[in-house]
Formats: sequence, C-alpha cells, structure tokens
Amino acid sequence: MNDNKTNINYYPGHMAKTKRLIKENLNFIDVVYEVIDSRMPYSSKISDIDNIIKDKTKILVMTKYDLCDKVETDKWIKYYENQGYKVIKCNLLNDNIKSLINLTLNITDINEKRKLKGMKERKIRVLIIGIPNVGKSTLTNKLVSKKVAKVGNTPGVTKNLNWIRINNDIELLDTPGILWPKIEEEQVGLNLASLTAIKEEVLPLEDVINYIITTLYKYYPNILKERYGVDNIDDFIEVLDIIGKKRGCLQKGNIVDYDKVYSIILKDIKDGIIKNITFDRYDELKG
Repeated sequence: MNDNKTNINYYPGHMAKTKRLIKENLNFIDVVYEVIDSRMPYSSKISDIDNIIKDKTKILVMTKYDLCDKVETDKWIKYYENQGYKVIKCNLLNDNIKSLINLTLNITDINEKRKLKGMKERKIRVLIIGIPNVGKSTLTNKLVSKKVAKVGNTPGVTKNLNWIRINNDIELLDTPGILWPKIEEEQVGLNLASLTAIKEEVLPLEDVINYIITTLYKYYPNILKERYGVDNIDDFIEVLDIIGKKRGCLQKGNIVDYDKVYSIILKDIKDGIIKNITFDRYDELKG
C-alpha cells in the first residue's frame, strides 16, 4: 500500500451531521447500499463505514462501471466478494437496477420474521450511503424511474436525509455524500480530487493534474496519446503546452492558458470522456 502521508481535512459540517443522523435512524434500516466509484474501488470506500452502519446487511454498488478499467476493477470486485460483500455492478445509464432490487428483496428475511410473529409485512428500508459524487442521486433516480434527487458533478449536491418510496416493497433513506475526518493517504486524496469527489480547491490543482497525467501515462499511455497528443511526460510544462495547443487553450500571443488546460482535463474525466480507467491498482494496494 502507498504509505505516503498527507493531511487533508475536507470535512464540512453537514458530513458530521449526516453521520449523526444516520446513527439515529439506524434502527429503522434493514439493508445498506454502500455506493463506490468503480474507477477508484479503494479510495471511494468510506474508511469508517462499519463504525457508522454497524452490522447491517450491506450491498456494495459499484457505480460508473462503464467508465472503469474492467480488468482492474474486477480484481477489486473479487476481493470484496471474498470479504463477504454482495456486489452489484451498475452503469447508472441502463443496467442492473432490476438486479439490485431483486437482491434487496432476497437478502433480508425481515418479513419472514414478522410473519412468524403474526405481524404484517412492511416495506424493506434501505439506507444509501457513499462519498460525494459517486452517483448516489443518479442511482436513486433510476431506482424510482423518475427524478427525485438532485444530480450534479459537484460534491455536496444532496444536503439532507430523505425517505423515498422506491416501489411497493422498498423505501430508501437518501443521504448526502460523506467522507472521513482526515484523509491521510496521499494517493487516496489525489484519487478523490482527480475524480471530483472532493472540491478542486482542497488540493493544489497543479498537483492533481500532474497526478492524472502521470497515472494515465503509467497505466493508459494510449489514452494520453490519443486524447491529448502526449507520448512523453518528462517535462510537465511541455505536456501542458502540447495539450493546450491541441485543445485551443490559447491566450493572446499564442500563450497557453494553463488554467483552461486543467479545466479540460478534469472535465474530460468528470464527464466520462476519458473512460476505461481505474486509478486504484489492486496489485499495488493489496497484492
């Protein structure tokens, strides 16, 4: 594992409040959807999740599976399944929502227990939890087949806990994205920033872009070459100049606007234009 340490304290007040409210509502919960980004299966998993949801039945929902490097991400899926997780891969666009609902109905015996006690059946209560911008709101909207939760590429769009009726059998407690108080692993922080789970100003933008370019060059050089015309990263400024000229990020005097270059690279990842990438490498972190 990467032992480099950092000290990122991006923990807005609403995140602490959310954790408190989740704990207050935990007795009402039957199943937890833990949502993580398939492109960073380690970095996007809440490090203190078990302290929050205790021993509740969990389903790990791997969102944005269509954007990941499936060979690399599937190593993580196997790892989590070996730890006892039920894993659902989800593109959020058009697949596996029915599988998630069916698994939810089959994974809990709450209504069987109620029948034995002579009680009426009730809806299964599901908590959905994850870090910012992993696709919780999009998943929620797909589950109910209509727009009920705000969706955006900016961390912190959802602010409150809301009960939402999914169907006649399931109701969902939607929650804002949360992190943990201190992000101590440098690579985790850079991954979160690269894939817009934390706000751009939390880490120096130049460092984040440098990390993205270095990671693409190391694992996906063809993407870097095809998308940006870059086949060598020995000189970071030269790389920015190549990308800036290729993408028309020029000021007067044919000078490259580096801020525009940064924005383009982040937007390409945020919008899924750069795909088939996974930044958490299983063999490096768990091998």
